[in-house]
Amino acid sequence: MQNNLQGKKKTLLLLRYLICFNMKYVRFILNFLFFICVFYSCSTDVDLYAGYKDVPIIYAMLNSRADTNYVKITRAFCGTNDNPINANDVALISDSSNYPGKLDVRFIELKSTLGNKYEPTGRVLILDTLTIHNKEVGVFYSPDQVVYYTPEHLKVGTGSERYSYRFVAVKPDGDTVTAKTTMVGNEEFSIETRGVNFQLAPTNALGRLYFRADGVAPLYDVKMEFNYREQKSGQEMKMKKISRSFGTRTISEYTHLIGNSYYLEYSLNWLFNTLGNAIGGDTVVDANHPNVVRYIDDFIISISAGGDELNYYYLANQAQMDSPISLITVYTNIEGGYGLFSSRTTIQREAKLASSCKRDLFSVSAWGFKED
Repeated sequence: MQNNLQGKKKTLLLLRYLICFNMKYVRFILNFLFFICVFYSCSTDVDLYAGYKDVPIIYAMLNSRADTNYVKITRAFCGTNDNPINANDVALISDSSNYPGKLDVRFIELKSTLGNKYEPTGRVLILDTLTIHNKEVGVFYSPDQVVYYTPEHLKVGTGSERYSYRFVAVKPDGDTVTAKTTMVGNEEFSIETRGVNFQLAPTNALGRLYFRADGVAPLYDVKMEFNYREQKSGQEMKMKKISRSFGTRTISEYTHLIGNSYYLEYSLNWLFNTLGNAIGGDTVVDANHPNVVRYIDDFIISISAGGDELNYYYLANQAQMDSPISLITVYTNIEGGYGLFSSRTTIQREAKLASSCKRDLFSVSAWGFKED
């Protein structure tokens, strides 16, 4: 065996980490990144641990349409041969993942015009800390979580003018952690479909959802959602919905028309098939004295666009899942640490239901749909 393969090799396996924040509705879903340090030897002796090293874990999805942007900063934890750890137990201890005190964390704004060279604009955003007190109980510590945030608006730009942001954090030992992402979601990114149609009768026909892609966003997730109200006899009105996500796809997986225009296809039977399964046996039993009444609200198309870094992370995860071995390198764009710093945004548009589709909905008398 070659000399460079002798001794111990360190493999860091990054667990997927997702933060979902919405200040308007005060919903926070937090998961974390942590590292399990494993060392392999060519001999029969296996050393499971090595000396502790401070490894920062960074996660952020910048969104120009959000009123507040967040960054989650933690650090890896690991045991020693003399003091092995149970990762499930240590994950429940806040100090095992959090840095003490508040770090110096900032975003440096950069702008690009023709030539695609980004230069600092002089605008620097200093991030403050916020403690979330309502994280649900899970694998990691709860209910309190510390995040870094800024309420300052993040710019996207138009045409050839684009903005990116450099993340800079200074650790307690003075080392610097950096990352960079270009913002996605400029005015070119739009949903072009204005109306949709579905059929009650069985058919193999397909409909299309059209959109214009963002010039710097390679990753997309399209979703359609039918919203309606439902009132059972003697009960309050409830908001109901059925939805379909087409899954995360790279832009090359959509059908290209011209320029940045693309589309995907859906079954014209989707609405009635899915709605029938959702309603099930909860139908009108007596037309004169119905036990349930329903009203159509709207049909929403939403599309999320992700930046280059998120795309690379997605492709790395796909490769790992498709591989017979589990030691494929996991993507990170954090210099001086691990994690993901990228941009993502979502747009929505209400699409008008075709008149024939509404007539078909009203014709299924057992479902109880009525006009307002």
